[in-house]
Amino acid sequence: MELKLRDKHVLVTGASKGIGLAIARSFAEEGARITLVSRREDALRGASAELRDHTGGIIDHITADLSKDADRAALFRQAPDIDLLVNNAGAIKSGPLSARSMDDWRTGFELKVWGYIHLCMLYAPRMRARGSGTIINIIGMGGRAVRPSYIIGAAGNAALIGFTNALGAETPQDNVRVFGINPSATVTDRMTDRLRAAAQDRFDDESRWEELLDPDAFPFGRPAQPQEVAALAVMLASPRVHYLSGTVIDMDGGGQWAG
Repeated sequence: MELKLRDKHVLVTGASKGIGLAIARSFAEEGARITLVSRREDALRGASAELRDHTGGIIDHITADLSKDADRAALFRQAPDIDLLVNNAGAIKSGPLSARSMDDWRTGFELKVWGYIHLCMLYAPRMRARGSGTIINIIGMGGRAVRPSYIIGAAGNAALIGFTNALGAETPQDNVRVFGINPSATVTDRMTDRLRAAAQDRFDDESRWEELLDPDAFPFGRPAQPQEVAALAVMLASPRVHYLSGTVIDMDGGGQWAG
């Protein structure tokens, strides 16, 4: 199926690795022009080269610390006229309330919650004035299936789910769509780094990290893959799915209902 995304300009935050890079790659494979955004210039340069080699597409990058108001505003000045914004940058520490400090709360919210909201504040009016555009917020199941062991993520992601619902209800009057995706546990560097360290401790061999994944703990017997999240994002971004806004899709394999 032709998704009609060729030559669209897609800006992806948190795009140097993991879900963000997978999303950028999938859009590039559809012929879109990609701008990668992350705080690490070296990682961005490598990711940009990888995507160019893989797709032959137009790939550029902008280095920005999206936990800072000034960097978000500078990003908008450098790339104001995009067709699609994918908010993906964010890392929130796990742990119960008793284990987390106010600095942990502020750090998690500055990058992910305020980061997503501020970029929407910058880009949505531009898109609405133009009469076209799409914003995709990659949020997380921590805001839906809330757990005390991930209390900052429960609060932050729940806020972004509500924000996406509300903004996505308003923008269709100007032909702009806003929707979200809640991935559950996904095989990213963050997960594998933790499991490699655990495998090194248990087996004295970090390469055996996959043995620590309990199939009974996951729907389909495994965690999600970044490319699966990317495929959903690209499909739903297509004009062929135009009648979609304000929705946040839970991509958890039905895990929240499994008890």
